[in-house]
Amino acid sequence: MAPETILIIAAGAASGGFINGLAGFGTSLFALGWWLQIMPPAQAVPVALVMSVASGLQGVALVRRSIDWPRLLRFLLPAVAGVPLGLMLLSEIEAQPLKIVIAVFLVIYGGFLAFRRDLPNISRPTPVIDAGVGFASGVLGALAGLSGALPTMWSSLRNWGKSERRALLQPFNVAILGLSALVLALTGGIGRSSLVAMLIALPVTMLSAQLGIAVFKRLSDGQFRRLVIVLMLVSGVVLLLREAL
Repeated sequence: MAPETILIIAAGAASGGFINGLAGFGTSLFALGWWLQIMPPAQAVPVALVMSVASGLQGVALVRRSIDWPRLLRFLLPAVAGVPLGLMLLSEIEAQPLKIVIAVFLVIYGGFLAFRRDLPNISRPTPVIDAGVGFASGVLGALAGLSGALPTMWSSLRNWGKSERRALLQPFNVAILGLSALVLALTGGIGRSSLVAMLIALPVTMLSAQLGIAVFKRLSDGQFRRLVIVLMLVSGVVLLLREAL
C-alpha cells in the first residue's frame, strides 16, 4: 500500500475518532470525506462502520453509569424493528436524494439553534415520540446510514446534562451501527481491502477517540449541548458537499 494511501486512511481515522470521542457520533461523516478519495463506497463504508463501533465503545464505557436503560430501550427496540423496513425500501427509494433532504434539515435545524441565545428545554416524558424517533432512525440507518441524525436532533431539545445526553446517543449509535456491520460481515460485504484499511485505521481511531474524550470531560453541560448543535450544522454541510461532489 502506498504511503499516501496510508496517510489518508490515518487522517480519516484521526478526524472521525476524535469527533466520536468528543461528541459521541460523527465518525462516518468526518472519516468518509478522506476515505472516499482512495476507496470506493463498498470498501470505505465497512471501515467507517467498524471504526464507529470501536471508538463508540470507549464512549459507552465513559457514560455507562449514566445510561437510563428504559429510555435507551424506548429508542433502540423500535430502531431495530425499523431496520428491516429500511432494507426493504432500499430497492424502492434512492438513498442519495434522501441524504440530501436530511442534510438540508440538519443545516437548517443546526443553524437555527446554533445562533439562539436560549435553547428549548423539554423536560416532560415523551415515550411515544421517543419510540417514533427510534423507529424512523432504524429505517434511515438501513436506508441511508443516517441512524444518528434524528436522536441527535431530538436530544438537543431535551433538558439533559452532557453525560445523560451522551448516554443515549452513544449506545444507540453503537448498537445500530454494530448491527449494520454484523449484517455486512455475514453477507460477505467486508473484503480483504477493507480489512487491511481497518488494521491501519484502528489504532489511530482508538487514540484519537481518547483525545476527544479528554476534551469532552472538560466541557460543561451547556458547552456540550452547544457543541452537539454546531456539529449537526457542520455534519449537514459535510453531507451536502459529499453528495454534491
